[in-house]
Amino acid sequence: MNNSNSNQNKFVNAVTGARTIALWQRQDLDRAKDDWLAEEVPVALVYNGISHVVMMASPKDLELFALGFSLSEGIIESPADIYGIDVSPVCNGLEVQIELSSRRFMGLKERRRSLAGRTGCGVCGVEQLNDIGRPISPLPFTQTFDLNNLDAALNQMRDYQPVGQLTGCTHAALWLNENGTILDGKEDIGRHVALDKLLGARGREGWQNGAVLVSSRASYEMVQKSAQCGVEILFAVSAATTLAVEVASRCNLTLIGFSKPGRATVYTHPQRLC
Repeated sequence: MNNSNSNQNKFVNAVTGARTIALWQRQDLDRAKDDWLAEEVPVALVYNGISHVVMMASPKDLELFALGFSLSEGIIESPADIYGIDVSPVCNGLEVQIELSSRRFMGLKERRRSLAGRTGCGVCGVEQLNDIGRPISPLPFTQTFDLNNLDAALNQMRDYQPVGQLTGCTHAALWLNENGTILDGKEDIGRHVALDKLLGARGREGWQNGAVLVSSRASYEMVQKSAQCGVEILFAVSAATTLAVEVASRCNLTLIGFSKPGRATVYTHPQRLC
């Protein structure tokens, strides 16, 4: 029993992105008890000294978030376009200073947009409707995936959500290789941020063959971010939206929703699946 408690304490102490508060349960309103909540903090991404976006996020893996956001938004073409990333506390949140190459910074200034991010919404603050659904080059058909290899990854998803296990308050994004083995997984309070963190890890490691699995629904932006980074197959645990399907069809991405053990709904380009 003592060993079990010790192991739990070690797990809790190793978790970044959660803290305890006193709260009351319906069945016992006379006595407060400590419980875990996920942290939500404003994170500003600052490129070459100019603030570009503020997103609400979990305060972990922020270097990967910066890298993945830069890739998925088309700000950079490869990790080599970033010379340095520094994270520091400011005011009531965190600031991520990103040093871009001169060429990529000039490109960013030409199409700079000001966003005021909110949890689960990556569109808030886009200045013009035309900025939504930017053109993406059609993906090639180089990847395949055996759906029989999906179930094991689905059953292991919670292992990559330490904050979620404590709080029930995070999304996860996993990278699966062509055999269904999980190479990495990231979590965040926001599904878009979790995906950006994973795409940052993928870009850093140079993984190409495989697919993304997300614990959320598939909005158009989840599809667009994945396609921008060259991901050909996207699995979502929940449903897809009509715009997500339209974007996936147009850019040749294979989109699958309702991904559960023994179940999957394929919306676009089923030829990559077997």
